[in-house]
Amino acid sequence: MTAVQVWQFFLSGLTTGGTYALIALGFSLVYNATGVINFAQGEFVMLGGMITAAAMAAWGLPLWLAALVAVAITTIVGLVLDRAAIRPARHSSPVVLVIITVGASIFIRGLASIIWGPDERPLPAFSGDTPIVILGATITPQSLWVLGATLVTALIMWAVFEYTIVGKAMRACAINPPAAQLCGIELSRMVSWSFALAAAIGAIAGIVLAPVTMAQYNVGAMLGLKGFCAAILGGLGNGLGSILGGLVLGVLEALGAGLISSQYKDAIAFIVLIAMLLIRPSGILGREGSDD
Repeated sequence: MTAVQVWQFFLSGLTTGGTYALIALGFSLVYNATGVINFAQGEFVMLGGMITAAAMAAWGLPLWLAALVAVAITTIVGLVLDRAAIRPARHSSPVVLVIITVGASIFIRGLASIIWGPDERPLPAFSGDTPIVILGATITPQSLWVLGATLVTALIMWAVFEYTIVGKAMRACAINPPAAQLCGIELSRMVSWSFALAAAIGAIAGIVLAPVTMAQYNVGAMLGLKGFCAAILGGLGNGLGSILGGLVLGVLEALGAGLISSQYKDAIAFIVLIAMLLIRPSGILGREGSDD
């Protein structure tokens, strides 16, 4: 195994890692607002890719417009999930709420299979397919789009939470919900915002990833589980940790598949999850002794 090959695996891992990072960020947003793991997050990713591909094929929309439609529809789905399923059961135990999100995931996946069928749907690369050579290894332009979307989304989320009233209110609810309510912050509205943002981020991840893997109704389940692993790895509830955890997990997957065997690629994420829970449950950037 040469250094160039290792570098190639590293670059390949960054592509999938960027997607995991966006999914993990969605997990952290909802967890901070509700204390619940939203296992429907992977389906938001699926909807982003499928709606974009379907809108281009059925309605002849340009890529940028189809992507906007996909983000808008997926955001609405996230809001409906909060209003129709999470909010009525808000006083239930966290286990019940988690089961609700699992049921929502299965429902969304089944509905997608009925609407679009089982076939894969291609999505054209945003900037062509000509590989770019970086220090002897190659990377596709679409991989740069994935990494760029991850970076831009992370910066936007940082700006929202740092400089906007809504972002600061969401941070307050994440730190101390009772105190936030005493200050006049409506907790239910912040939960709705968190689901909307998580759904939009998931859709963006699905749109930039679809040209690499193609869109299909059943891709959300595995992506969601790996995004959850990335969130735990980085520190559940920590935005920066989510980004870091996703990138690290993607690189570990690629290196494991290249250096050991591609048969173990999917298992690596769960091995990392178990190891992290045993060694440092709070994650890389999580605080020891806290719930974050």
